[in-house]
Parts: sequence; structure tokens; C-alpha cells
Amino acid sequence: MPTTEGRPTRGTTGTNRLRRVDRWIAAHPALRDADHPLVVDLGFGASGVTAFELASRLRRARPDVAVRGLEIDPERVARARAQLEEVRAGRTVFAADLPVSFARGGFEVPLEGGRRPAVIRAFNVLRQYDEHEVRGAWGRMAERLAPEGVLVEGTCDELGRISSWVDVAPSGEPLRFSVSLRLAQLERPGVVAERLPKALIHRNVPGEPVHAFLQALDSEWERAAPLSTFGPVQRWLATVDALRRGGWPIARAPRRWRLGEITLPWSAVAPAE
Repeated sequence: MPTTEGRPTRGTTGTNRLRRVDRWIAAHPALRDADHPLVVDLGFGASGVTAFELASRLRRARPDVAVRGLEIDPERVARARAQLEEVRAGRTVFAADLPVSFARGGFEVPLEGGRRPAVIRAFNVLRQYDEHEVRGAWGRMAERLAPEGVLVEGTCDELGRISSWVDVAPSGEPLRFSVSLRLAQLERPGVVAERLPKALIHRNVPGEPVHAFLQALDSEWERAAPLSTFGPVQRWLATVDALRRGGWPIARAPRRWRLGEITLPWSAVAPAE
């Protein structure tokens, strides 16, 4: 059996947990512009449900998408394949023809015929690694991408209400950092500090750019509190506008802002040397 690279994931596999990053991937040019869109769900966890949900969401944008779930643990692969048989038999909420398959694999991203995915989603995978191991993992996964592909690596809470991720180029270089929050009943957006990608989570300390960003995020959220009368979306939009006026290079994407999502260049939050 070929050697797999990485360690088995430890986290839970919650239904609907990854909806925020899936929505983001569905709008990404790497998927929409791909000739033959193959998407890898790397480290899908204890159940195949994340791959089923990913395929269901992405096929609305690209009906010809295919999703491959990869896990190091062979028992998890066997379980996911058994779940897929139930899907094929029409005994689940998912379409019987869902374009999903499962195999054993890790950071080496093994695919038949040397195929290269348009997108690799690696969520809640690197939390158990040390920070110094992140760049190597990014590089190993990203080198398997199609030339215009993207690696999306990040984490979220158990209910999928707090999420953040980094998108990485085929070169292994990080491009952007995104935060996505459920705005309803949000007390403060800085709570995302608990769910930062591994490359940033230990950098939320004074003197680090990501710490300065989260401090500014919370400060502007508090300053916009009077707008709560008009709902959390209006408060969030005011927060984002204030951050941009304050010099934070948040990508202009009002439609996505309304979803509780913002994206910045990686350079704006990259760890200080």
C-alpha cells in the first residue's frame, strides 16, 4: 500500500459545519473557470458527509464537478464508501448521482492518471500540527494543484458559525486570509481568534499584524453598536467600512460582506519575522 503523508484527523465531522467555506469555494474562479473541475476534500473525517455536502453545493455552480474525499485512516474510508452506497441507493437526503468518491490519502493527494485538482479543501486538518510544519504541508498539498488551482486551508467551530481560512497558490505561497461569521447573535467578531488557521492562531499577541487586525475589528464593531437597531448586517457593514477607511485592505465585495465574510491579502496579517 502506498505511503500516506500526514496524521489522521482527530476532530468531529458535523453536518453542515463547512457551509461557509463551501459557499466561498463555489464562487471561486479556480472552480468556475476550470476545464474539468475536480475538488478534493482532504481529511474529511469520521464521516463522508462533508464530501457529500461539498459536492451538493458545488454542482450548483459547476454541474460537471467531481469531489474526491481523502483520509489517512482506512476505516474512515471504508465507512464513507458504505455511506456512499446508501446515497447511491437513494436512501439519504443526497442525490443518488452525487459525483463523489473516496480513497485513502494524505498530503500527497493521490489521484489516478496524475490528475490535478482545481481545489483542495483541507479544513480542521492542521490544528494538531506545530506552526513550523504548516508551510511544508501547504507546499506538499499545493504542488498537486492544477496550474490555476487553489488550496483552501482553515478551521471552524463545531457548528460552522465561526470560520477562517487561507487560500494558497500552487507555488505554496499564501494569497489571502478570510473570515466568515454568522452575524445573528454575534457578540464580537474577534471571537474568530479561537478559530484561526494554524499559521496564525499562536500569533494573536501584541506586535503581530493579525492581533492588530482583530483588535481593530472588535473596536469598530463596538463603535457601530448603535446600528444594531437596524440589524447585525448593517452593524457589520459599518464595521467593514470603518476598517477599510482605517487602512485595512479588505477586498471590496459588498455581497460577501453581507454574508459575514471579509477577505484581506495575506500580507496584511502575515506573521512578523
